[in-house]
Amino acid sequence: MLLNYLRLLLLPFSLIYGLAIILRKKLYDWGIMRSIKFELPVICVGNLAVGGSGKTPTTEYLVRLLAHYKIAILSRGYGRKTKGFILANVSSTAETIGDEPLQYFNKFENVTVAVCEDRMMGIEKLKENHDLIILDDAFQHRAVKAGFNILLFEFRKLGTLQFLLPAGNLRDVFSSRKRADVLLVTKSPVPLLHVAQQASINELQPNNNQPVLHSYLKYGDLRAINSDKTLSLESIKSFEIFLLTGIANPEPLIEELQKYTENIHHEAFADHHRFSSEEIKKFVSAFDKSNNTKKVIITTEKDSKRLRAIGFEDLPLSLPIYFLPIEVELFEEDKIIFDELILNYVKSNRRNS
Repeated sequence: MLLNYLRLLLLPFSLIYGLAIILRKKLYDWGIMRSIKFELPVICVGNLAVGGSGKTPTTEYLVRLLAHYKIAILSRGYGRKTKGFILANVSSTAETIGDEPLQYFNKFENVTVAVCEDRMMGIEKLKENHDLIILDDAFQHRAVKAGFNILLFEFRKLGTLQFLLPAGNLRDVFSSRKRADVLLVTKSPVPLLHVAQQASINELQPNNNQPVLHSYLKYGDLRAINSDKTLSLESIKSFEIFLLTGIANPEPLIEELQKYTENIHHEAFADHHRFSSEEIKKFVSAFDKSNNTKKVIITTEKDSKRLRAIGFEDLPLSLPIYFLPIEVELFEEDKIIFDELILNYVKSNRRNS
């Protein structure tokens, strides 16, 4: 009730924000503000809302799909303490480049990962030595005219009333979806019923040349953050789980874990939260107080990067602490369409084509 009241108070500010967004959008559409197009494939993965739609695993899907090309991922590096253009290297931490870029760097050894607030400057520094660039979360960065825009929408949010910032989580107006080349509905239920699939299409009202495709999350085995040990989700049935998250939307993760146990203690923080030593100590203390012999600490892959950067020394090596990796997968027919669109775009827009 209090939250709804606060939303009402903030609605006038959302109206002002929305008018500013529409004006900026028109200035770019009319050519008064310029968008620069580059002579190599540039794929943008973005969304209209603030966080939680699955940009990171979607970016990783693209990297795997395009593995035979020399790829650079360019991100803003949200949550980092640094400024300007930085190339990820073995000394990088979540504080220097951000948690998501660090995850990309650790996972894909043949991919260049860079961060820069100014995407245009970042592309200029990367374009000569790469076949293509993936822009992580740059749909609103209109100064760059990406060659292919993938716009993400979370399945469970479609059909719900959403407000622009600051009353809600939308940072862009819904009409901006018309600029995208693909509308990708993420975190869809499995199986996906035809009526639900059609409901997404009806909600998004795509252009004639805009495919609406659906993806879902695949969960891997739990991986220890301080060793090479792994655990299957089946092996933690009926365990007591102490869940630590600092992501925009932990609900799908909780739903997945509830398939194996109802005994979940969730300590939730805001997206990109910098864990403090006191928070870590409090969390570990709650874990230690449990007399259950079958218990485990679980976090997300993204959060594990920040745990290493801040407060990791307060996590005893003997603690059973794991992260749960996720991947994006598309439903069979949608996967064929999506992969073909991406591969054809890159192939036909290479500099030597």
